[in-house]
Amino acid sequence: MMKFTLPWPLAQLSPNARLHWSKVARAKKQYRKACWATCLEQIADQSISPNGEAPGLTLTLTFVPPDRRSYDGDNLVARMKSGIDGMCDAIKIDDKVFHTVISTVAADQIGGFVKVTIQGE
Repeated sequence: MMKFTLPWPLAQLSPNARLHWSKVARAKKQYRKACWATCLEQIADQSISPNGEAPGLTLTLTFVPPDRRSYDGDNLVARMKSGIDGMCDAIKIDDKVFHTVISTVAADQIGGFVKVTIQGE
């Protein structure tokens, strides 16, 4: 099992944001790189060894919002796409090995981050 804490996804990554494609591309690149760097730090701190050959993994995303506003769960998962790609780059696995994606919003907490857990089935 691997656990990571990733930064809160940028608002520009929301499917509801109506931005020019170049601004969206810049935001995706920025968030992917931030998640990649965060995962590399956490791998080094926790002595997690990447496993590139693990099929059938479950990805659990727990969103801890930065404020008490209501967030749509589907949009939050969509905003995480480039962040998940950055995490997969860091741990050297392909994101197609995630058979199940579970997402929850921790409405009773404030923090502005995403807790990610990867488990084998």
